[in-house]
Parts: sequence; C-alpha cells; structure tokens
Amino acid sequence: MTRKFNFSAGPAALPEAVLKQAQAELLDWHGEGLSIMEMSHRSAEYIGVAAQAEQDLRELMQIPDNYKVLFLQGGATAQFAMVPMNLLRGATSADYINTGVWSGKAIKEAQRYTQVNIAASTEGNSFTSAPAQSELVLNPEAAYLHYTTNETIGGVEFDYIPDAGDVPLVADMSSDILSAPVDVSRFGLIYAGAQKNIGPAGLTVVIVREDLIGSTLAGTPTMYDYKVHADADSMNNTPPTFGWYLAGLVFQWLKQQGGLEAIAAQNRRKAGKLYAAIDGSDFYANPVAVANRSIMNVPFTLADSRLDARFLELAEAEGLLNLKGHRSVGGMRASIYNAVPEAAVDALIDFMQRFEKEQA
Repeated sequence: MTRKFNFSAGPAALPEAVLKQAQAELLDWHGEGLSIMEMSHRSAEYIGVAAQAEQDLRELMQIPDNYKVLFLQGGATAQFAMVPMNLLRGATSADYINTGVWSGKAIKEAQRYTQVNIAASTEGNSFTSAPAQSELVLNPEAAYLHYTTNETIGGVEFDYIPDAGDVPLVADMSSDILSAPVDVSRFGLIYAGAQKNIGPAGLTVVIVREDLIGSTLAGTPTMYDYKVHADADSMNNTPPTFGWYLAGLVFQWLKQQGGLEAIAAQNRRKAGKLYAAIDGSDFYANPVAVANRSIMNVPFTLADSRLDARFLELAEAEGLLNLKGHRSVGGMRASIYNAVPEAAVDALIDFMQRFEKEQA
C-alpha cells in the first residue's frame, strides 16, 4: 500500500504513527482480548484512556486548573448554539467578529437566542483579512465576545488575541488548535471540532472556565448543558470512545514531537515554503493579507481558472489529494495541518512549479 499526501481541510490527515498504533491495537487492546471500540466507557481501562488523554491535552496547552476539559459530540456546529445557551447568563446580547463562513454560521445560530452585535466584519474586503483590535466596537455589557481564530475556507488567521476587557472571550479554534502555543487563560471558552488537528470526525473538545458554567437558558436540552458534561467527566451518555482514544494517541504523538513550540516551528516552515512559492510566481496568487495568512489552510488561485480541472487531475495522479478549494470560493486550498509532513509541502511545490512551466 502506498499512502498519498492528503491536503483535505477535514476530515484531515492523521499522523501515520498514530494510525499504525491504532491498527496494531485494533483487535486486542493491551492484551484485554477486545477492541477499544468494544470496550465499555465505564470500565476502569477506558476511564484510564480518557483520563490520560485529558491530562496530555492539559499539559500540551498548559490549561489552568480552573478550566474544565470536555470531550463532546455534535461537532463545532453544535457549539454555535451551546455557547449562547450556556454563556448568556442573563445578558441580552453578545459580541461577534465576522471574518468568514464559519464565524458567519456562528452568528446566524446565536441570533436564535440573543441579540448579536457585530463587533467588526471584513465582509467588505471579501473576508481577506482579520480586523485590528482598534476596529472592534465592543459592548462592555455583552455576555461574551466570539471569534473564529482561523477561517478554514478563506485561509484567514488572527495574528493576535482580541482584548475583550472583562467580557469572556470565546474562540472557535477548530482549524488551528494545537498548531502553536496559546495562552488559555486569556479565554473564557475554547471549542474545536476534532477532525483537523485532534483526531477523527465525531469528537469535539471544549475548554471552559469553571465560573462560566451552571446557568443555562430556560429550556436548554440536558445534553447542551456544559455543567452536565463537566460533572459526569464527559460521560453523561456514551461518548465517542474511539475518537477520544485516537485523540489521546495524537496528543501523545505531539508530545513526542517536542510539544506545541516544536510543532509550531514545523508549521511555520511548511507554510513559509508554500507562500514563498505562490508569491514568487505570476501564475499563482493568494488573496489574504500577509499578516493574516493562515499557517493551516492555504488557498490559492491559478492565473487562468480554466486550468483548475487539469491542475487537480494531474495533482491527484501524483498522489496530491484534496486540493480543490471550497465550493463557495473556488480555486485551490492546501490544508497543511500538524500531521501533514513537510515532504508533502515539498512535493506540492515541485508539482506547482512543473505545472506552471508546462502551461507557459
């Protein structure tokens, strides 16, 4: 079997070492005579797996003790509703920064539960940048300030952590969590779908400050209450056990790479190479403001869009998969998450340069 280079935005590449370990343990986990997928989530063995995964994530991100770490279902999309349901706590409005598709979806869902103040929007420049701190119009009475740290589709990444004052800061980190160190204490809540940098689809990680939970909107479903999950160690019902186990393997792999400082250096090097190749060519272009270029998702266009189909066909033939841009923006997109090796980026750059010469 030959593994190819996967540039999918999600579900995304997983570390090959993690896949091999899961494969080796699939039928018989640690001599127990059954698969981890068949194991009761109430068993001492699985509770140990879950607890180790949480501990490893806490160490990687240096999560303070007054934060709960939850392993949930429903994807980041469910969090668009869970955040206002749990964090409004009597307030009548919340602040949101609009930088693209995913922040837009979060805004639309939040409007079902509260008044949303758009603290800033970059829709006017087609979502090709993030607003500066000085551009944010914040309400000191807001329940929280929500933003998307990295827009997967547009390839726009914040180059700073917004200052919300005394208002809790909420971040959707689905596509850049664990890509670099972050000061968790700056946030009231962080959430992320797993299928980009954490593990397989089906798992969602929530990191929430303890004082923000326990007061939900009337009528909030039991399974949408953070405190219910916190009190039950994320096992109020049967959790996505295999996804949680695989996430734990990814956390261990990250520690073996040297932690988030080391993986950040790799990510910056990979992204730097790819952006340099794009900028050094008249054939390829990236529309994002340089300061806000994502190190995880790199969109680019060809000088002649009529060549897009040919580019994708030849790229796939060379084992470079899932480079087609999102249907809402077109073009190409290379998602180069933690598990995408530098060799994949090198192979992509080599192909891009050869393709350009062939079309000259």
